[in-house]
Amino acid sequence: MRWRILALLFAVRVGLGLQFQALGSVGDGLVAAFGLSYADVGTLVGLFMLPGIVLALPAGFCGRYLSDRGLSCIGMLVLALGGVACGVADQPWLIGLGRALSGAGFLVATLYFTKMTVDWFSGREIATAMSVLVMSWPFGIAIGQIGHEWIALLYGWRWPFIVAATYCLVGAAALFTWYRTPEQKVAPSGAATTLLSRRELHLTIVAALSWGAFNAAYIVYLTFGPRMLAAHGLGAIEAAATISIGSWLMILSGAICGQVADRTRRPDLILAVCMIAAMGALALLNVSGAGIAASLIFGLVGMAPAGVIMALAGEAMRPEKRAFGMGVFLSVYFLINTAAPPLAGWIYDSAHDPFSPIIFGVGLFGLVIAINAWFRAVQRKQALSIA
Repeated sequence: MRWRILALLFAVRVGLGLQFQALGSVGDGLVAAFGLSYADVGTLVGLFMLPGIVLALPAGFCGRYLSDRGLSCIGMLVLALGGVACGVADQPWLIGLGRALSGAGFLVATLYFTKMTVDWFSGREIATAMSVLVMSWPFGIAIGQIGHEWIALLYGWRWPFIVAATYCLVGAAALFTWYRTPEQKVAPSGAATTLLSRRELHLTIVAALSWGAFNAAYIVYLTFGPRMLAAHGLGAIEAAATISIGSWLMILSGAICGQVADRTRRPDLILAVCMIAAMGALALLNVSGAGIAASLIFGLVGMAPAGVIMALAGEAMRPEKRAFGMGVFLSVYFLINTAAPPLAGWIYDSAHDPFSPIIFGVGLFGLVIAINAWFRAVQRKQALSIA
């Protein structure tokens, strides 16, 4: 049963990636239509993450009053509403409003999809399950990288938003119809909002920093990888398709990496090797003709440990704290991913060189290794203090 539930969550969560990627895929069209700078486009990308900074904790508290299924359906509906708002906008600020609405829905859906997966898989194949779940995000993005570009080319920049919104509506209906709660609930609803202990808060924040830096680097790859390849002579659709190879491959490599981590119990070594590969793949984008090789390395190895990183959240908090704890986790994650895209856009505008934000992404991947080491150091220190 739990694998069928995971398949459902994966399929519905694809809509999050589709809606997020819509803006990145039509960025050039928005620049032409509204006279925006790429820093402005980066800001619109970042607005998708902005609501999470202030809504993550309240969304966690809402778990006391509404079911996980109900809240995740609400998230998908709000995500769709934001996409429609972007699709009909005639001013840049209306696109910003739509992105913020989508971001609010993304926050609620992400929080409860994660909690539902942990509830179903806690203590059994958790790294594998989290790997599968988080791969739905790049799967949606990969579809969007090709599909949105094609739709925008044929019908204009508005239609990718509308198509993604439609998918989210269908996903909400599927979730409402078929999701079931585990027979043995992890905690009574009244305990779901219990505050984190100091130890749990410390570990949760550090885990969130790692997840935030990892995803910010991925966004840099998605946003500026195609421009890097275009600078070497590729057309827009060819460059987008090449970069999307990494997103397609990480769907498979992420699940395999989760299995390897569950079986070998060596997640830290796996993470370090993969992050070094990710850094090398980004650097390789600056070599003419190496785009496909860079995307292959990025997808097969560099992004494979997404579930391993996300599983840190499960290690950081007790089961009865998950709803509120995931609120804390996502608050930090959204803060990082709201700030990173406009910073990368500013770097690009300042340097007039698409490789400059790529270097920023390399630094973020290196930071993941350091933060993971920090997490383990905190764990060891606290274990010694308890002993």
